[in-house]
Amino acid sequence: MREEEKALSGKLFWPGHPDLVSIKLPAHNLCQEYGMLPEEDPRRQEILRTLLKKMGENVRMQGPIFFNYGSHTSIGNNFFANYNFVVQDDAEVTIGDGFMAGPNVSIVTPSHPLPVEERKGLPGENGKTWAPCYAKPVHIGNHVWLAVGVVVCPGVTIGDNTVIAAGSVVTRDIPAGVLAGGTPCRVIREITPQDSVLYLLEE
Repeated sequence: MREEEKALSGKLFWPGHPDLVSIKLPAHNLCQEYGMLPEEDPRRQEILRTLLKKMGENVRMQGPIFFNYGSHTSIGNNFFANYNFVVQDDAEVTIGDGFMAGPNVSIVTPSHPLPVEERKGLPGENGKTWAPCYAKPVHIGNHVWLAVGVVVCPGVTIGDNTVIAAGSVVTRDIPAGVLAGGTPCRVIREITPQDSVLYLLEE
């Protein structure tokens, strides 16, 4: 099994494997190029279409951005990400339509062993050690808003129409149609018509 297949299937893999570096390095360079371009430069859209596995229409990322692979991430239509959007997509990341991210949002799929001896490295070929890693996919539904500073951890699914409050660390699945927040993130309540802000409109 190739190293990329191991990562995408939840098995232990070596993030420093040359095969993975050959995929990640071009993605990292594209992200750096994206951040250096003016916001209105049309080349930004070209970079995103090259970088991502799948991208819908009306996609805007303020920048800077960071995708570990890009080719493991699919996003829908009407997508907006504010400053410093980070996606560590060692495993698959899917994001639906109508997504919003505040500044400094991170979506993370990889993790490392807890025992220190395993983090130091496992024995490999020719007596060399390799640092093990494993990853779990993240799935985010339609019309989800991740407020400023949210971190979504490996293996999490977030349902449609849900809002994650600022600074939350999402370690478990969150259902559809709720306001959730905290560290670890928990459901606070359902979102209801009483949450409307239309009263702020001028008459």
